[in-house]
Amino acid sequence: MTQVASTYTPAETATSWFRRAEAWLDDKGKGAWIATMVLGFIFVWPVGLALLFYMIWSKRMFSCKSRPQSPFGRGCGPRAFRENRHERFRTMHAAMRSSGNTAFDAYKEETLKRLEEEQDQFENFLERLRAAKDKAEFDQFMDDRSRRTAEDRAAANKDEDADANTDKADA
Repeated sequence: MTQVASTYTPAETATSWFRRAEAWLDDKGKGAWIATMVLGFIFVWPVGLALLFYMIWSKRMFSCKSRPQSPFGRGCGPRAFRENRHERFRTMHAAMRSSGNTAFDAYKEETLKRLEEEQDQFENFLERLRAAKDKAEFDQFMDDRSRRTAEDRAAANKDEDADANTDKADA
């Protein structure tokens, strides 16, 4: 009769379950941790409290490593912002360098100039669109206000006429 040796202990299964849950929540981000903590507070408050303490102790509450990567780089805070700014500057500087091919450099310069003009035109269009929307909303507000004022005056005149008619009838 052969014996099969067990390769895990109950403590390891509990730890691996915890590690799998932790990895899953890390993949989902900080929002998943917070949602789990809130649900823990709602259903079993000590679990929510334990999750809160764990998030603070493991620095998951205030760190940015669980944030998804942005198009400008990863992380947050002033250091990451400076790094992202330097990276953008390096990229922009590399785009302006000469490639050594004069025809390509001329094409690149012409294309960049055209794109800048299109961007300026689009920004001007958006500004005009915002101004037109603001003007339309303001005009509608003024029309509503003048209509309400006219209605209030008409109602006041109607009340005065009715009061005058009752005074004449009494006299």
